[in-house]
Amino acid sequence: MKKLVNLCLWLVLPSLLLAQNTPKQKTAEEIQKIHQDAKTYISLLENPQRDEEQKPHEVITALSIKSGEAIADIGAGSGYFAFRFARHVGDNGRVYAVDISPDMILHMNRYISEAKLNNVITVLSAEDNPLLPAVGIDRFFICNTWHHIQKQENYIGLMKKMLKPGGQVVILDYKKEELPVGPPPEMKIGRGEVVQQFESNGFKLTGEHTFLPYQYFLIFVPR
Repeated sequence: MKKLVNLCLWLVLPSLLLAQNTPKQKTAEEIQKIHQDAKTYISLLENPQRDEEQKPHEVITALSIKSGEAIADIGAGSGYFAFRFARHVGDNGRVYAVDISPDMILHMNRYISEAKLNNVITVLSAEDNPLLPAVGIDRFFICNTWHHIQKQENYIGLMKKMLKPGGQVVILDYKKEELPVGPPPEMKIGRGEVVQQFESNGFKLTGEHTFLPYQYFLIFVPR
């Protein structure tokens, strides 16, 4: 049960420690205590200091997002990337902000209403299924979340079925080593293992960016 609690916690905490002022890496137990208050958690996710290490502008530039795309942001959290994607896909595009936390979905829905966004759709998902339309996604974007998705090989198969022809799966996750941010090494999944998972399940690695200090940035397409 404790393992499952930690799994769910990290699925909805895509980059908590990037927002901390201290370089000391926190344990899963410490993070759980911090995030008993959803407002505190959201404020940490949205701390401008996070931008220094997550480099959202550079990430989005590297993706070359086109107007009209349908992007699924898995583990969207507070909408850190999802709302940025919305500016690029335009009125004819769609951003599916997917998360397993009702608190995060409620927070994003409030922002969507206040900002009058018509191209962001929140999805309260299962831990092992994004619950998205079949054959409707141009790009899956999974930032700091893949290492906690349950039944990963099955999840890869579901994404492959949901992708439009020419679609991509983009994985950003913490390098499996001691870092001043992110989860402890034992909770991480290394770059090589991710590549092996996708290549063993009908995908090929077609792109990689190395400008992020603490994360690998991989792009896969179906064979």
